[in-house]
Amino acid sequence: MPCDKLKVIEEKTTTMNETDDFQEGKDSAMSHSTLVLRRMPEFEMDAYDAKTGHYVTVSSEDYKGKWVVICFYPADFTFVCPTEIAAMNAKLDVLAGMGVEVQAISTDTKFSHKRFVETEPLLKDLKMKIGADPTGEISRQFGVWVESEGMALRGRFIVNPDGVIVAEETVAPSVGRNVNELIRQLEAWQHAHETGEVCPANWRKGKKTLPVNTDEEKMTGNVGAYVTLKDILS
Repeated sequence: MPCDKLKVIEEKTTTMNETDDFQEGKDSAMSHSTLVLRRMPEFEMDAYDAKTGHYVTVSSEDYKGKWVVICFYPADFTFVCPTEIAAMNAKLDVLAGMGVEVQAISTDTKFSHKRFVETEPLLKDLKMKIGADPTGEISRQFGVWVESEGMALRGRFIVNPDGVIVAEETVAPSVGRNVNELIRQLEAWQHAHETGEVCPANWRKGKKTLPVNTDEEKMTGNVGAYVTLKDILS
């Protein structure tokens, strides 16, 4: 799969007649190791809108044609989780300026979300919507559900306006994620999506890109003529 091509992996519908080991209710998202290049799973759930203080319903339909980050975290009233939510909230204006929306999700109820936001000092002035997935159905669809714990891992998914997941990051509960790195990746993905160019390692806005859309033959086996190690590491 060449790095200049973003080909969507379409799911094949499986029937009971096509496989002997079909398990009723098994999520297709769990049958492969990654959702990258697959379409975002469809969902609908209750949520708490911290900006308005009201309960709302959110769904995948809300994000069609948009850049969106789907961000799972393990649980309310824990320790690393509020730091991640607060960090993301602090960058919401930056993300909005990029045309990016954020949907946080955990397996707590909407009632727990409300109380969590009201009591945790780090979440003062929170403007995000936090989705409630108490059955774990949506967490299973995204492949982050931990059955033995009854909660989700820290899973973060970047979805492009075509509804395709282009990046995912899943980490264990003990370490929080970096929102600045998320923004860097979003800038890179937006540039690649809009121009057809690709972004080398460590790429940041304003740095050199690789014009595979125009120079594919010249660049083959000769990437160093377009970008140096110093460029990459600077």
